[in-house]
Amino acid sequence: QVQLVESGGGLVQPGGSLRLSCTASGITFSAYAMGWYRQAPGRQRELVAIIRRDGTIAYADSLEGRFTISRDNPKNTVYLQMNSLKPADTAVYYCNANSRTWATNLDFWGQGTQVTVSS
Repeated sequence: QVQLVESGGGLVQPGGSLRLSCTASGITFSAYAMGWYRQAPGRQRELVAIIRRDGTIAYADSLEGRFTISRDNPKNTVYLQMNSLKPADTAVYYCNANSRTWATNLDFWGQGTQVTVSS
């Protein structure tokens, strides 16, 4: 059984920082691209950042360099360090694991963790 368990969300003031964690079980973690997505009320889920198996990284253009994604394969964990948070960053943040080949597309999601940026 595959599980992705996020933690680290919460309430933070504008300008503050949070670090999200996502620990996976039931998959060969190193074989998966790991991503963070977010969904704000009334909006579609959007990609925040992704770190591929080979360590290459991509971020949403709107982040302006404020977030950093990293992974620790021995711990089966992916992190999202979020700095200089803004109210517009308020959303439910979801962890995603994806492994795509010519024959398969394996895609798993966590339950989400709420991030609220407010004074």
